[in-house]
Parts: sequence; C-alpha cells; structure tokens
Amino acid sequence: MIGQPSPSVSNDRGWGVWWKLTRPHTLTAGFVPVFLGTALSIQYTEINFSLFITMMIATLLIQAATNMFNEYFDYIRGLDNEQSVGIGGAIVRHGIAPKTVLYLAYALFFIALLLGVYICANTSWWLAVIGLVCMAAGYFYTGGPIPIAYTPFGELAAGFFMGTLIILISFYIQTEFINVTSILVTVPSFLLVGAILLANNIRDLDGDKENGRKTLAILIGRTKAIKLLAGMFIVSYIWVMVLVAFNITSLWLMITFLSIPKAVKAVKGFIGKTKPIQMMPAMKATAQTNTLFGLLFAIGLLCSYL
Repeated sequence: MIGQPSPSVSNDRGWGVWWKLTRPHTLTAGFVPVFLGTALSIQYTEINFSLFITMMIATLLIQAATNMFNEYFDYIRGLDNEQSVGIGGAIVRHGIAPKTVLYLAYALFFIALLLGVYICANTSWWLAVIGLVCMAAGYFYTGGPIPIAYTPFGELAAGFFMGTLIILISFYIQTEFINVTSILVTVPSFLLVGAILLANNIRDLDGDKENGRKTLAILIGRTKAIKLLAGMFIVSYIWVMVLVAFNITSLWLMITFLSIPKAVKAVKGFIGKTKPIQMMPAMKATAQTNTLFGLLFAIGLLCSYL
C-alpha cells in the first residue's frame, strides 16, 4: 500500500540508514560550490570563517533535506521499491515511516533557515529572499503537483541553484558584491552539478519512462543523453582554458585537468549499459568528477593568490 512501508523490509535503524538517506554521493553538489565561491573571494577580502562554516552547513542541510523530500515523494507516488537503485532506502528497505523522513527533511530546512538568519544578519537581508527561493526549489524538485525532477528542467534547476547561486552567495557573503569574474567562474560548476542529475536520469531512464516522467534523458534518448553528458564535461574544461586565455584567472586553474580521467570513466561507464545497477559506477564517477574538479579549481585559485 502506498504510504506504508512494505512488511518485508529490514528493521535495521542504525546510523548507517540515516546517513544513506542523505545520499552522500550527492552532497558534493553542496559543499564544493561553497568552497569554490569562498576561495574566489580571497583575492578581494579577508575570509570570515564563521560565515564560511555557517554557509557550508546550511547548504549541506538543504541538499540533504532535498534528498529526503525526494525519498518521501517518490515513495508516495509509488516510484520506489526494494529493488530501486540509487536511493537511500530508509522507507522501502528499512521500514522507516514515510512521515518520519518528511518531518526530518522539514527539520533540516528549519535549521538551515536559522543559519540563514545568522548569515543575513551579518551581510544583507536580501539574501533571505534568495535563500527561500533555493529552499523552495529543493522542495518542489520532487514535491508539488508538477515536480521539477519529472520534467526536462531538472538539470537546469540543479545546475543553477546548486552550481551557480551557491557560488555567488558564498562569494557575496565574504565580499558584499558580485562581479563578472565571479559569474564566469560559476559556469563549470553549473554544468557539472547538472551532469550529476543527468547521470542519475540516464541510469533511471527506463523506470522513469514507465512511471510517466519526462526527463531530458527520456526526451532525447539514452545515446544522445550520454553524448550530452560528455559534452558538459568537455565544455567545462574548455571554459577553464578560456578563463586562463583571457587572463580572467591564472594558469593555475589548469590543475582542474587532473580530474579528466574521472570524467572519461563516467562517460565510458554508461556506454553499452542498460541496467541501473550496471551504471552505478558511472553515476559515482560523475559525482566524483564534480568534486575533484571543484576542489582542484579552488586550489588553483588559492595558488594563484600566493
């Protein structure tokens, strides 16, 4: 029955269940942009570490809550079961009450909201509006009558809110301004965070199609979706070369190319695969590419300031 966990599931309620519920492989989409935006701000100001840490925690809480909303609403709509790949599985595998998952997500949102108040009190209250919009996007990604995740705009929404906005907010709370460089630097993050969602949708393509979703991967087909994923990786690296060539950033940013093997592994991992479990390594490699690229980008920025 929808809304009640299966009686055949495990009763394991250890900490590992709750950790998996956050979908840790996706949390890189939260902390990498914060780290990157803060690293970019160092050339303009002295870092306020309390704001940096607060922003980091708030972003991770919002990302984790978004994943929990995903878990809850996909279950309520009958999309998740014991065999579903890539989910936390708290409800369908471990018997956690659906409402518990939902209330936990709300609790994380509330804590993030309190942290946001601290950030606004020390910077600008205009950030409150932006923060609330970001939280709404997290909820409506799988909640509401027309979830963003069920449309072709999931990658765009994730890339914009988690890739672009988080970097700019992290930069702004340190510098109290936004400039052209800060905007240009967000492009690779926008693409790579979107790539995590695209990889997820490639993996889940058949199941999503059966359940009536209209994701980008479904609309263009698996083969073209894999090519698009490769293109997003390629453009990210080309963008770095453009930033360096036009002296927008230093040559140190070329260190991001050390993450190319992960990107190649991600693309190759999808080619010729049709079963979700077969594509899990590729999904993981996509998330790792975002992590490595973002961290190397931030390290490159820091090295250029020395």
